[in-house]
Amino acid sequence: MNIQQITDFFMWCSIINGCLFILWTIFIMFTPDFVYRTQSRWFPVPRATFDTLIYGFLGLFKIFFLFFNLIPYLALLIIK
Repeated sequence: MNIQQITDFFMWCSIINGCLFILWTIFIMFTPDFVYRTQSRWFPVPRATFDTLIYGFLGLFKIFFLFFNLIPYLALLIIK
């Protein structure tokens, strides 16, 4: 594997995970009741707990996205 393939890999990982993050955020912002009803069928949790969990998972996903996709991609662009 050469540096160009690794750079392309991280580019596509960043694009795909960025789109997932944006999609997840849009769903939570515009249809929170639908998301809660859908998830509460499988996991019966109170609404306040659900909101806290979703907010925490969004934050965790954003941190993982930055550290494991975007930062390595930017570093590869710098050294290329």
